[in-house]
Amino acid sequence: MKKLLTSALIAAGLFCACDAFAQTNFQTFYDLGRNHFTTTMEGFHQDNWGNTFFFIDYDYNMRNGNNAVIAPSGTYMEIARCLNFWQDSSLSALSVQVEYNGGLGIFGIPAAIGGFTVNNAFLVGLDYFLHSENFNNTLNLKVLYKKFSGLASKVPMQFTAVWGLQDLFGAKGLRFSGFADFWCEGNSLVFLSEPQLWYQIFDHCNIGGEVELSYNFAGMQGFNVMPCIGTKWVF
Repeated sequence: MKKLLTSALIAAGLFCACDAFAQTNFQTFYDLGRNHFTTTMEGFHQDNWGNTFFFIDYDYNMRNGNNAVIAPSGTYMEIARCLNFWQDSSLSALSVQVEYNGGLGIFGIPAAIGGFTVNNAFLVGLDYFLHSENFNNTLNLKVLYKKFSGLASKVPMQFTAVWGLQDLFGAKGLRFSGFADFWCEGNSLVFLSEPQLWYQIFDHCNIGGEVELSYNFAGMQGFNVMPCIGTKWVF
């Protein structure tokens, strides 16, 4: 599954510059490692109490006997709320974050359909926001307590870094963004990062892609690299 936070960083750059901001975007990816499409709907909404971020992923890899895709094969969502009632104080860069994650998937087997769940996860912790003077370059650092439903973790924590670099190398419209997550599932350490590179070709439309870097993620043992090409439409 994808976890894409690029729009959150675009909006986070306006955290101290305006009272309200909202953005929604729709992304399509072709996964060159898994050979299927994924779509992502993202939203970021800022208000006087903080901000809300969400995304919903769909993978399209449910195939019939002729190997034709006939339906989505999985969905995954995250929604996170950062609370900040002290935006005019010296602690304005620090927020309290609460978050929910969860999903499910299906797969075809002879004469039947199987399925699996991405167990509910509930997170709470702190988010610290850093930025350049013009907000073109941003960094969020998060320390979160993470509780899975039906799964005990040896270390129930998640550490996250989310970054965004706008107009990379002075090229207007070129953006490098992404995130890196470290957490524990049971006794296993899990790492996931998805750096993205986007170029805005005209208003609302971006082309680019991402590389999924993972360790012990989604049933894949060890370190794996999954490149994707994609488009992003910003509403």
